[in-house]
Amino acid sequence: MSAPTTSSTENIAQLDKAQLFDYILRLGDTALILGQRLSAWCGHAPALEEDIAVANTALDLIGQAKNWLSLAGDVEGQGRTADDLAYLRDERRFRNALLVEQPNGDFGQTLMRQFLFDVAHYHLLDRLKDSTDQAVSEIAQKSIKEVAYHLERSTDLIIRLGDGTEESHRRMQDALDKLWRFTGELMTADELDIALWEAGVAPDMARVKASFDSYTAEVFRRAHLELPEKVFMRKGGKTGVHSEHMGPLLAEMQSLHRAHPGAKW
Repeated sequence: MSAPTTSSTENIAQLDKAQLFDYILRLGDTALILGQRLSAWCGHAPALEEDIAVANTALDLIGQAKNWLSLAGDVEGQGRTADDLAYLRDERRFRNALLVEQPNGDFGQTLMRQFLFDVAHYHLLDRLKDSTDQAVSEIAQKSIKEVAYHLERSTDLIIRLGDGTEESHRRMQDALDKLWRFTGELMTADELDIALWEAGVAPDMARVKASFDSYTAEVFRRAHLELPEKVFMRKGGKTGVHSEHMGPLLAEMQSLHRAHPGAKW
């Protein structure tokens, strides 16, 4: 999947390029880090069908990350490629949401993390399709075709396992209790989100959150899962403040490229 080569909207002339660069990094980094997490299940998932499905989802996300990071490099204008941005930045330079860097845990936790991300991701891309930035709109239109399938699959599994055996229900409820605190960051607008919304590049995050809340409420009702009460929502990933899990993940992901700079297949 090739990335658009230019960001053509006239709004960029008025918008601080550093802001646009940072926003696109959020999209690319979040897809990349989740793709890296999911790839660890390759050959280890509990069933062959799930092994293939998770690996394919990881590949989709890494492909989307390449598109976003290629665009980020174009916007930055300093000659950095998608590989440079993926493999040659330190932890504090990454802008991914905290949710996607959380450990895989058991398969129930991996599925719950995927579902929560898929809901937010789908509704964000659905609005980014209408971005006034042509390149952003094009990547969103390509990505949402894959993400619609991701959401369909994860929704089905959450309902089946939540409404399944006593053991499957317990595992899904435990996963929801553990991961719900990371969902606020996905949809809470900060100054950057607001600046990009005012420029017409990004959507109104309040609408994304409303769609997320409505969708998850219905799925959890059908799955007989209950949202945890009085949760303190964690944040920081979008501004480079990560959890203790991010460093080891990057060390593994970047080790080959850093050991052999410029190596190509």
